Amino acid sequence: MSSSLTLPAPGKAAGRNRRLLEILGGVAIAGTYLYLVLNQPADIVNGLSSGATLLALAGFLLGAVLLIVGVLPTLPTSTLVLLPVALVLNIVLGQFVGSTLVPFYLDAIGTVLIAALAGPAAGAATGALSSIVWSLFNPTVLPFAAGAALIGFLAGVAARYGAFRRFYFAPVAGFLTGIVAGVFSAPIAAFVYGGTSGLATGAVVSAFRAMGDSLLGAITKQALISDPMDKAIVFTIVAVLLYALPRRTTLRFPFISRFRVLAGTRGA
Repeated sequence: MSSSLTLPAPGKAAGRNRRLLEILGGVAIAGTYLYLVLNQPADIVNGLSSGATLLALAGFLLGAVLLIVGVLPTLPTSTLVLLPVALVLNIVLGQFVGSTLVPFYLDAIGTVLIAALAGPAAGAATGALSSIVWSLFNPTVLPFAAGAALIGFLAGVAARYGAFRRFYFAPVAGFLTGIVAGVFSAPIAAFVYGGTSGLATGAVVSAFRAMGDSLLGAITKQALISDPMDKAIVFTIVAVLLYALPRRTTLRFPFISRFRVLAGTRGA
């Protein structure tokens, strides 16, 4: 009897193992998110001196590491080189814009860029890692790591199904991603922080509260105003970056070629 009839092919076995690691990583991130929503640990703003912060950090870090280990064999060296750049881009822009009177974030450009180049798992890992690194000097960001991972995952799915194949698809995909991300992150802002940390977004929440809305209702409305527009802008910027890159550079990413992420790319 042929061994191929009794044993899985090495390539298929490796693929299943990678998929299992990606699933476990997603479960770890989702579980940590549920822990924060259900327990509402107010002391998380105390940084690493808080047990809730350490638990959240461990959960999100475990999820991010599992995602990275799962997707690592499929990533070209160019992605690994680009990953630190994406993290810095997220953190610097997010920190700056969050301190202004603009009701947006712009803290996901690096995440969406990696997702478009390397796929949903890589995007989710980048989003989670970005929040983890950022939280080392701004602990209030850590609970939103699950939302950042979700944005990276959704951006990768959108790229896979043609969101960047036509320039005008990008803002629409970003707008839809923002709706999901806003609703997903609203409970964290409401139950853990009792509001939002941004100056402009906090002002919008206060305005809705003054109109009689509940805290969760006010934050959800604010998120549905800010997040869709923010992600539409982010996806548009990423589309510009993708088409500005030399074609020989983007074609180094197997995800780009396999799923015809960009116009004129041949699918594998």
